[in-house]
Amino acid sequence: MSSAAWPSPWRLRGLELRIDVDREDAQLEDELDLLQRRLARPGDALHGIACEPLALPGFRLHWREADGELYVYVEDVLRRRLAGCTVFNRLIELDARADRHLRSPHSRYRAAYRRRGLASAVYRRSLDAGMCLLTGVRQSGGAHALWRRLAADYPLHCVHLRDRVLRGLDGDLDAALRDDLYTRLMLLGRGWTVERLAAEAGLVPARG
Repeated sequence: MSSAAWPSPWRLRGLELRIDVDREDAQLEDELDLLQRRLARPGDALHGIACEPLALPGFRLHWREADGELYVYVEDVLRRRLAGCTVFNRLIELDARADRHLRSPHSRYRAAYRRRGLASAVYRRSLDAGMCLLTGVRQSGGAHALWRRLAADYPLHCVHLRDRVLRGLDGDLDAALRDDLYTRLMLLGRGWTVERLAAEAGLVPARG
């Protein structure tokens, strides 16, 4: 779906919500090195988990599910190096109905592997499988740029999540609403519409 076909009159400049999260690269490298060792260590919970080739040549995915959260590890096959990982977290703010269908992705990739489409491929795989995605309280600049790109192919909406109620927001957002920690972005996975999300996940649609 192109941006011109969005069901709501969003303007991307009005959707830049609390972009202020960045991680120290040295700390990130250490964390990914540890995960890489665990994936290769016989007897570790990460050793021998499910895997498949990534859509991008030269990479493959390893993944596991625990307590309803999906952990995806991206490996550079030629270099035998973990490029990064994405975790699709549950949100405690959602009620039981919405929790079945929405996850909040958080990605960590080494500097050498950023801007190569890896996180995008992982997100697309989940969206194409029918998962709907919701942003967390804050995003990094890179994560926000990724959501902007994904919005060209998947319906993007702005929602308000508070007291376990997920409400759609319509029209341009003022500064106060953009800065509100309860205001989030939402991408709909394949097969989902606002109407279906309202029926199956309890979304309160935006007022027309």
